[in-house]
Amino acid sequence: MTIEPKTSTRSERTWHGGDDRTAPLREEPELPGRGLDAEPGSGSAQQRAHELRNRPGAVFWGSIGVVVAFIAWSALSPDSMSGSMTAAMNWIAGSVGWTYLLVTLGCILLMVYLAFSRFGRIRLGKDQDRPEYSTWSWLAMILSAVMGIGLISYAVAEPIIHFTQPPHGLSEPGTYQAAVRAMQFSYFDWGPHAWAVFGIFGLAIAYSTHRRGNTGLISPMLRPVLGKAMDGPLGHVVDILAVIATLFGTTASLGLGASQISEGMNRVLGIPNELFVQIVIIIGITTVFTLSALSGVNRGIKYTSQVTSVLSILLALYVLVIGPTGFLGNLFFRSMGQYLNDFFMVSLTTPVSGDDVQWYQSWTYFMMAWWLSWGAFVGVFLAKISRGRTIREFVVGVLGIPSLVFFVWFTIFGGTAIKLDMEGAGSIGRAATQDLNSAFFETLDQLPLTGITSVIAIILVVLFFVSGADANTFVLSMLTSRGALEPSRAILTTWGALTGVSAIFLFLVGGLDALQQAAMISALPFGIVIALLGVSLVKSLRTDQDFDFTRTVTRDEVKTGMLRVPSPILSMDFEDPPTSSIPQQRAPRDQRIESLNSPDQG
Repeated sequence: MTIEPKTSTRSERTWHGGDDRTAPLREEPELPGRGLDAEPGSGSAQQRAHELRNRPGAVFWGSIGVVVAFIAWSALSPDSMSGSMTAAMNWIAGSVGWTYLLVTLGCILLMVYLAFSRFGRIRLGKDQDRPEYSTWSWLAMILSAVMGIGLISYAVAEPIIHFTQPPHGLSEPGTYQAAVRAMQFSYFDWGPHAWAVFGIFGLAIAYSTHRRGNTGLISPMLRPVLGKAMDGPLGHVVDILAVIATLFGTTASLGLGASQISEGMNRVLGIPNELFVQIVIIIGITTVFTLSALSGVNRGIKYTSQVTSVLSILLALYVLVIGPTGFLGNLFFRSMGQYLNDFFMVSLTTPVSGDDVQWYQSWTYFMMAWWLSWGAFVGVFLAKISRGRTIREFVVGVLGIPSLVFFVWFTIFGGTAIKLDMEGAGSIGRAATQDLNSAFFETLDQLPLTGITSVIAIILVVLFFVSGADANTFVLSMLTSRGALEPSRAILTTWGALTGVSAIFLFLVGGLDALQQAAMISALPFGIVIALLGVSLVKSLRTDQDFDFTRTVTRDEVKTGMLRVPSPILSMDFEDPPTSSIPQQRAPRDQRIESLNSPDQG
């Protein structure tokens, strides 16, 4: 953060010792921002953004211009756009795709460092703030609003495809070792590598808004690295990149959701699984999630997330009990051991041939790019719901618990499908190879109560669809409302409609492939932003004098008087009691306080 030449009010505070001596603290520059609850008339960045939220600025109009130009291109020349996107994607995968791996691994290491470092007990908000939501509600919103659709779309499809076509030839297809490798690479794609990207964004935004009082834009968080450039056109470009990456990352999810709903309705109700039906589904769900976004986080997203969490737990328990329970337990621990053993090797493995490039483009690079493109959206959303939690709580709740939940979920459904194919005719694997959206329902078809479980799965996809797009609409609106933490209803409606329209046009141009390509391309420049964001966050924490109390004090600082007295001590009210009433055992502490604040110590 750039230090403003504003004199801290702390310099006016005094210490009152028993000898009636007053020693003022030395003046220090006040870092900008002290939390969300600024005093009326203080001119905080958040207050200004809120006052101007109905008058969107350069980020809004710039983002709208890019989206409209993209939609016009896809409408007027779909072949040209499809060819250009394919060429760009092939170049990225073959030349610089390794950057996706490097950035996501760096995010994991940084999250672990922050959790175990002295910064782990720093609260995301004022020191007296406490979490707004219960831990259950908080985790439910994280899981369902962030990557809920993936729980249905890929929970069976990815493991069963890796089982029939083991990655990098590491095992023989159809064997138990192939099942272990299938789960290992599913864990890799859906575990800490995804959640660490979200976590770094969430921490940076929560610290910037809740602790520093800045707006919800991305650009203010990069000031420690890029300085005042973030207050001008370059800052607008960064914020626009965040909007575009968020939009395309979400449209990929909407495409998957529409395909899943269409597949489920085809199996349960016999409705044709075709493009027209999928577009109608997108239009209908867009209307629902836009209305949900208008109701706010406390209503729409919170309650939808809780319902989806309960239904998900019930469905998972049913499959675990009815399915091959013993096989799933053994597979989970074997796969977890393989994942941990090969963690760094898999995290840094890159393609060495043309076939390898194609595989990475379909799986690893696409997944990592998808998470990068979701970084801003999920980060802003996590920051919104995480005020009052410590950094250590945040890391455990965002990096640890969701990863473990996804590991268990993928093992239950993917492992069940693998076991059924090992003992059967391999129908699930063939179905997934032809259309990954059919894999989940194909698995349910081979278990009892198919009709009931399929309906529950459709309901889950709809609710995941709504909660994810709901949160996305809120974040897009906040990013284009000068960072206002409560966007106007008009802007919420605008972005809800544009999200649905963008998904429809990409679907018309190239289906799911076009949606995936848009997410990967938009994630590349944004990966640089994420790397800079991690550096900026650490730099901000290290230079923030509010957190001096978390570090080790050196002897030289005590001797020279350069030790900054912790803010909790500053807030204490020291009276002038009679000298005789001071207990003898407290004398050393009082002497230290007077020594640290005496005039000759500066």
